[in-house]
Parts: sequence; C-alpha cells; structure tokens
Amino acid sequence: MSGSTGERSSAYIITSIRYWVIHSITIPSLFIAGWLFVSPAFTWKTMEVLGQTNISRKADKGFS
Repeated sequence: MSGSTGERSSAYIITSIRYWVIHSITIPSLFIAGWLFVSPAFTWKTMEVLGQTNISRKADKGFS
C-alpha cells in the first residue's frame, strides 16, 4: 500500500513548484561556490608557474 505512511510519491515531489524553486537556487549555488573555491587555486598555480619561469630567466641572465 503506497502512501500508508504519509510519504509523498516521487511524481508529486518532482512536479511541485516548491521542488523546482528550491533546486533552481541550490544547484547553481553549489556550482558557483565550487568555482569560487577552485578558481583561485588555478590562478595561483598559473601565476606560480609564470613567476618561476621569469625568475629562472632572470637567474640565467645573471650568471652569464
């Protein structure tokens, strides 16, 4: 017997407006939070690599 415990069916949940309002806010928020968390690391790594190549070039010029 479905519904004897008072649970809603999956079809009812997916078709409700409340479900889509909640998920249209939370899912993009997770992607944005993840991007904000990860993008500084990519920037830091890129700048670190660029900085090392510039430093090594300056060091090579100093020794010649």
